[in-house]
Amino acid sequence: MAYKPVNVLDPNVTASKTILLLAWPTIAEQILQIMVSYVDTAMVGSLGAQATASIAINSSFIHLINGVMNAAALGFGVQMARLIGEGRPEKARQVIRQGLLVMLMAGLGLTLAIQLAADRVPAWLGGAPAILAHAAAYLRIVMSASLMSMSVIFCGTILRFAGDTKTPLLYNILTNLLNVAGNFFLIFQPRTVHIMGHSFHVWGAGMGVEGAALATAAATAFSGLMLLRALFSNAFPLKVTLKGECSLDRDILNYAWHLGAPAAYERLILSSGQILMTRLVAGLGTASLAAYHLANTAESISYMPGYGLAVAATALVAQSLGAEKPLLAWQYAKRCTQYGVGSMAFAGLMMFLFSRQLMMIFTPDPQVIALGAIGLKIMAFSEPFFALAIVISGVLRGAGDTKRPFYYTSIGMWGVRVGTVILLCYVLEIGVYGAWVGMILDLMARGILSLRRFLGGQWMGAQNK
Repeated sequence: MAYKPVNVLDPNVTASKTILLLAWPTIAEQILQIMVSYVDTAMVGSLGAQATASIAINSSFIHLINGVMNAAALGFGVQMARLIGEGRPEKARQVIRQGLLVMLMAGLGLTLAIQLAADRVPAWLGGAPAILAHAAAYLRIVMSASLMSMSVIFCGTILRFAGDTKTPLLYNILTNLLNVAGNFFLIFQPRTVHIMGHSFHVWGAGMGVEGAALATAAATAFSGLMLLRALFSNAFPLKVTLKGECSLDRDILNYAWHLGAPAAYERLILSSGQILMTRLVAGLGTASLAAYHLANTAESISYMPGYGLAVAATALVAQSLGAEKPLLAWQYAKRCTQYGVGSMAFAGLMMFLFSRQLMMIFTPDPQVIALGAIGLKIMAFSEPFFALAIVISGVLRGAGDTKRPFYYTSIGMWGVRVGTVILLCYVLEIGVYGAWVGMILDLMARGILSLRRFLGGQWMGAQNK
């Protein structure tokens, strides 16, 4: 595989072109993931609201786990990117090796813990009795691939921050194709498919929700193995080997903690709030929970450009500051933020105009469609503010200013969203709509606070260890 990392410090390439070269594969990867998530959700949604709720009840918990994994990867990835900017490849390679050791130990421990707790988690999250068995089975199967999921996140982060965003994109394409194919054969019963006047008998395992989980776990395992292989490939300039020091390095781990811990706390704050939201919405009924989950899934495509640009901003800012080029870091950060706000504002407009059509992709249930369509219209107004929060958080992390996103998420989620949702949903009793109103107020607060920090410029001096 040809590996062509983007040289973010090349003075002969404009900032816009560098951002495009680094960001477009990540944006394409994010959008592809969401499109496959659309297909995945629609396949399960065709089985009914209870099947959708069986997956929805676990979503915030799984996002919490993945968020902590991302925070750990960030601690090693930003550290490596700084060292690349400083021209110290051997030290950068050592950081990667340390991250792999942590990944192995944490992945095995997490797998065991989830297998022991899987039966209790959906009930603790407030799932209705009718969905608990399928929800527990889904969680157990999906999280059996925890080690490989950690590999996907860690190895993908390392490759992207080193300037290679195309390799994760390639394996993401293959992984998602495997996931869709697995869903097609594992979810449904044997059936006859009609295509262009021809009829075909298709085998199916008829596993339903459990089939969707098995397809996801198998696809994740494939992606984790392939991305891990990429780090050991001769095509990777920082090729990792098993030779050399394999014991844990306290300095590297301490700095990874310094960078990653605030991001982990941020994810804990965010996901704990989302878990509470799931419990609150679950109390409004199965249809409300299904609509809340499906509308949030539909909305997720609108912020994929923002997340792609945030990844690019982290790598660009980290390498620029590592090379002691703060003006270049500012230029990259400003352009990424502008592009993020523009793209997500447009996506929000499309979401507002085609809200009902988006919901009809996922479910035939008219009540769920009606509720979710209104939710999408409400959420559309928050997209520019969400873009500010997403991209500027990427900028701040690249600069080592990882505490600010944690503070802003804490204020938005627990200072704004939780109180608003309890007031609107349970005191004023306006139903699930209150959950979406609380969401947009939260995102507006985070966006405004992030913009204030960005314009102040203090983040460029936060890189000192």
